[in-house]
Amino acid sequence: MVTIAPPTVFSQILDPANRADPYPLYAELRTTPVSRAADGSYVVSTYREIVDLLHDPRISSDTRSADAPAADDADGPPGVPPAFIRTDPPEHDRLRRIVNRHFGPPHTPGRVDSMVPDLRRIVTGLIDGLTGRAEVDIVDQFAYPFPVTVICELLGVPREDEPRFRVWAQALVDALDPGAGDPDELQRRRAAATTEMGLYLAGLVDAHRGSPGGDLLSALATDDGPEGRLTDIELLASAVLLLVAGHETTVNLITNGVLTLLRNPEVLERLRREPELAIHLVEELLRYEPPVHFLPNRAALDDIEIAGTTIPKGARVVLVLAAGSRDPDHVRDPDRFDPDRFNPDRFGLARDADQHLGFGGGIHYCFGAPLARLETQIALAELARRLVNPRLVVDPPPYRTSPVLRGPRHLRVAIDGITPAPN
Repeated sequence: MVTIAPPTVFSQILDPANRADPYPLYAELRTTPVSRAADGSYVVSTYREIVDLLHDPRISSDTRSADAPAADDADGPPGVPPAFIRTDPPEHDRLRRIVNRHFGPPHTPGRVDSMVPDLRRIVTGLIDGLTGRAEVDIVDQFAYPFPVTVICELLGVPREDEPRFRVWAQALVDALDPGAGDPDELQRRRAAATTEMGLYLAGLVDAHRGSPGGDLLSALATDDGPEGRLTDIELLASAVLLLVAGHETTVNLITNGVLTLLRNPEVLERLRREPELAIHLVEELLRYEPPVHFLPNRAALDDIEIAGTTIPKGARVVLVLAAGSRDPDHVRDPDRFDPDRFNPDRFGLARDADQHLGFGGGIHYCFGAPLARLETQIALAELARRLVNPRLVVDPPPYRTSPVLRGPRHLRVAIDGITPAPN
């Protein structure tokens, strides 16, 4: 038996008019853990069911597995394979292992931690640049340029080329937004952007292969690991993913963090006194105001019985992570921002350990999670310490239209000055 969701619930979540506060709608959506959306997809909104499906091999991340017509060209132009987040094992596992050899444990355990001095340098420079201003836009002047600069330095992409790939990245993000326009036109722009970005990155890969440096593109282009190198087309697909995903979601996470702190001034003041609080605060932020609200591109490889509903083979599945992270059946007092929720030092045992879905879960757990955590911890702690008397100019701020990658388009903050950086 399939329960048909009230047509207003999920469609209202997709409506940009509700972007500033979708959480009451998520609460209504959770009353039916697995519901049917107007487009025929199955929407899963409760924590336990989302976690089960994130770990279920019958759920495919390759949208070519779905019956939905929109999935046919969702992975870009003909001949270009999907990035590894859009693939299933064993292909996914091989691609991810090769890329991760140069990014994290066990082969490169110090890659992210070694970036700390550079992260602090970039943050210090951006905050110094706000000196003398009475009002700043956190998005344009800090939350966007910070992760963009970081991912460019990590990959070996010239920072001055940012205006070019910003246009391409926007086309890719727009394709995730069901309400952004004509679906065929959005996919056409997505395919064109993927092709143009691929050609641009192909030139960089050739340059790095001829004269390798310490960046990630050089490492991937010259990899001689036990599983061999990525093919050129696999390398380009991975590079496009890393360049776009490496900054888009972190922009939202930092901006949502600043907004949440300004709405909770007692937490902001505590962070100013206790910068180490940022470690646990960011985990709560990932639960409370995550940068990715749902995963829209999953498909059932077989009939799946869950929460009294049968999701039929070939059906599209939407996992509403942000609704699951605020599920009151799984996390206590879910609508309260509690910076100590994940702090084992304060309580002996974290009260809600592993309770958020901010980085997804299962084999597709966010590849860049270690870097995004570190960037956001440093960013929020330094902003809290150096902005003098920050306060919101507009609340709620204007939001980006995407219901998937949810975050303010601008965040205007009035300040009384900037505390000098320590020598």
